[in-house]
Amino acid sequence: MTTITDSHQKTAYKLYFILGALFIAALVVSNLIFQKFFRWDFLGIYTFEISVGILPYPITFLITDLISELYGKQKANQVVTAGIFASLFSLLIIYIANSATATDWSPVNNHTFETVFGATAIAVLASMLAYLFAQYIDVHVFHFWKRVTKGKHLWIRNNFSTFFSQFIDTATILLLLCSAGVIEWSRFWKLLENGFLFKILIAALDTPVLYLIVFFARKKFNLSKGEEVILEY
Repeated sequence: MTTITDSHQKTAYKLYFILGALFIAALVVSNLIFQKFFRWDFLGIYTFEISVGILPYPITFLITDLISELYGKQKANQVVTAGIFASLFSLLIIYIANSATATDWSPVNNHTFETVFGATAIAVLASMLAYLFAQYIDVHVFHFWKRVTKGKHLWIRNNFSTFFSQFIDTATILLLLCSAGVIEWSRFWKLLENGFLFKILIAALDTPVLYLIVFFARKKFNLSKGEEVILEY
């Protein structure tokens, strides 16, 4: 690790908080919108049937990899932990909102609100358990490959950590949602295949983005390959 100059401390903190805010936003939104499913034909090769909730979720793994690479394992785990509290807080807000009776003139009545957000509690709990397994595994595996490669070959630790953790995440969420009756068991294997392949595809596509951000961050903070920023506070 390296301690950056005082002039760069503010910039480093801003980047860290921006990444953390994006992480939490993506995580919470994915839990709110998960009940809508759609089909996506990928270049005529494969047709995905996936939840819209899966769209922002790969962003969370990209961000934890970025924080792991630039700030270290401890800071990545801090963001993961913050995401847990954000999910619980969003669950509390939805519970209170759902218990409030809508007025006669409300554009969204009680039935519509409960239909859209009624399963959110189950989704959040399922997501949190999967999230705990997957995100901490992602951070751990990322740093394992960082040690093995001695800070080189960023694409290896980015993709290998994400592939493994995304499978754990997808399987855990589907197991819990099927067990709770939110999704039929007959759809389990197809959704597992679709979800995992989609996340692998996104992980491969976001690798250039990871390289680009890490390149400019290293240049900004004068970091050599494998070095991490030490935030003073």
